[in-house]
Amino acid sequence: MESLARELAALPPSLGPVRLVGVDGHAGSGKSTFADRLAAALGGAPVLHLDDVATHTELFDWWGRLRAQVVEPLAAGRPAHWTPYDWAGRRFGPERVLEPAPVLLVEGVGAGRRALRPHLARLLWMETPRETSWDRGRRRDGRELSGFWDGWERAELAHFSRDPSRPFADTLVHQSSTGYEWTSGISATPGALSALTDRDGLPQA
Repeated sequence: MESLARELAALPPSLGPVRLVGVDGHAGSGKSTFADRLAAALGGAPVLHLDDVATHTELFDWWGRLRAQVVEPLAAGRPAHWTPYDWAGRRFGPERVLEPAPVLLVEGVGAGRRALRPHLARLLWMETPRETSWDRGRRRDGRELSGFWDGWERAELAHFSRDPSRPFADTLVHQSSTGYEWTSGISATPGALSALTDRDGLPQA
């Protein structure tokens, strides 16, 4: 993980002074856990979870709010003031402040969407099959949220049909029993990434 963190920290800024790194993938694919571990390897980089940006009525229609509250301020080098959504209370919570850190991770389904990609320094895609991811998510959330998952699956299919992320990923992240592996994605330019596949927790071959 440290080698990927060094790679990301060495990228040129993509949003004002910030290197914005997207972590996308299907719901249940392990994005949050991976992003948190990558953030730790980056020395405590902030992570913006898109689950805190989406709402019951705006599963994917949150771009305008994210742009106004986060993207535009950071692009100008100013702190972002944004309001996370409270899923239990069905309302927006207290305002939070997001400083223009050297690296900011934004993780969630849609982190590589068309409108956000021009602001990304790197797009990572969790290479976990859709059905595997969804089954993992359903088991994690329990039977009481099965109705939500029914609606979510339809919404996610529609979103990626209109605005796919994986074809534009620079890096594909694979999770295995020994950690994480990552390789160049379809859109990576020659020389943009090491030709080696790196494995979290193990020395490079």
